Amino acid sequence: MKVALSEEHHSNKNAPQQSAAVSFRRALTVAPTTILLTAIPLWLLLASSPIQPQDYPPARLIEGKSSGPKGVDTAAGAAVPMVREKKCDVFKGKWVYRPDATAYYTNQTCHAISDQQNCMKFGRPDTEFLKWRWEPDGCELPPFNASEFMEMVRGKSIAFVGDSVARNHMQSLLCLLSSVEQPEDISLRYTTDYNFKRWYFPNHNLTLATFWAPFLVRSTDARGGQTFNGILSLHIDEPHPSWFFEIGAFHHVIISAGQWFFRPLVYYQNGQLLGCSACGRDNVTEVSRFRAYQIAFRTTLKAIMGTKNREGGITFLRTFSPSHFENGEWNDGGSCTRTKPFTTDEKKLEGYDLEFYLAQVEEFLEAERKAKEEGIKMRLLDTTPAMLLRPDGHPNRQCNWLKSKVAQADCVHWCLPGPIDTWNELLLYMMKSEKGVKFTQRKLQNARS
Repeated sequence: MKVALSEEHHSNKNAPQQSAAVSFRRALTVAPTTILLTAIPLWLLLASSPIQPQDYPPARLIEGKSSGPKGVDTAAGAAVPMVREKKCDVFKGKWVYRPDATAYYTNQTCHAISDQQNCMKFGRPDTEFLKWRWEPDGCELPPFNASEFMEMVRGKSIAFVGDSVARNHMQSLLCLLSSVEQPEDISLRYTTDYNFKRWYFPNHNLTLATFWAPFLVRSTDARGGQTFNGILSLHIDEPHPSWFFEIGAFHHVIISAGQWFFRPLVYYQNGQLLGCSACGRDNVTEVSRFRAYQIAFRTTLKAIMGTKNREGGITFLRTFSPSHFENGEWNDGGSCTRTKPFTTDEKKLEGYDLEFYLAQVEEFLEAERKAKEEGIKMRLLDTTPAMLLRPDGHPNRQCNWLKSKVAQADCVHWCLPGPIDTWNELLLYMMKSEKGVKFTQRKLQNARS
């Protein structure tokens, strides 16, 4: 069964939560977590990318409340007026209510929404969650412009590698782009497995694809098979073959992973038993799931850097997507009934969300340092701070459980349309940033010639 909760939910959040081996955090062990989290966005902005703040697309300074996008395919993102240049970290900010805001699409205009995320079709009673816009501190994130995005990726291909939240992300992009051109589902040319989807936009020669690899690395059944509490074996130094042998054909790659690492897992490295997390086995070393998570990303990023025929392509690491279960976990009555975002004072990045996030950040920084040396583009799509604040954006019980006898809540995936569309606003912004870097480099070359 390929519905959300048979894929995504954790078996034991109370398993040992040993901290990931984060080098910059070791240096700040005496500092409060709040200081660390304040420092991370600045570090990412200044140190984790060759795109320095002055190279980002011009950001519109906020002067009073803006109403946000009023149509499906607004052109606001195409031409942004500018009084003076503003350094902006678009990943740090807050959600702002825009009462006149409208969704980019609906379940009537986009036919790529799976039932598991089709909240309106299955009875979500409110639409207020669609009226919140992500507002970076001190500047404004332009709305998504589908026409502009299509032109930037004309003749290219984009792969989403990960679990069903990665597929959720791709479906958001499909819906956003459908306002320009309706895609063709060409999945059956490659496979009959629902977890591997491909869509093609013929007028733009653009392909979007998802590759099912919930751990990113190779996994096998250890005991119990694909059940909620079945134990799986992870070969954390081997990229999953589902994507590894095909990823070189894709121009842009977006990798992610998350909730599957809460399962009972047995880890192997170099063909040898390394240990396990919450496996209940005697005489097997307990290994932090955060350590395994970090090594899985290390393996994945190294494998992608080894693909040599993606000239000019960008690898994006999309950061951890938090769940928002309250009053229980997914399998004991937990749900997510809130109808508006948290404020930054109400919700902090902490606990296992923080551990997974930091594991990703450190591994990205190390991989990106090596990528620079080889002329490979690697960027961090840092969605965690924004999505931590959106408990109202999940399907909860407004979804179609194909084989479920009980309407379990889904507080992991995201409604379509919904807050996940912001991921693609950020993605477009980052892709435009690459264009800005090239322009700056050309200016320097012309000045020196």
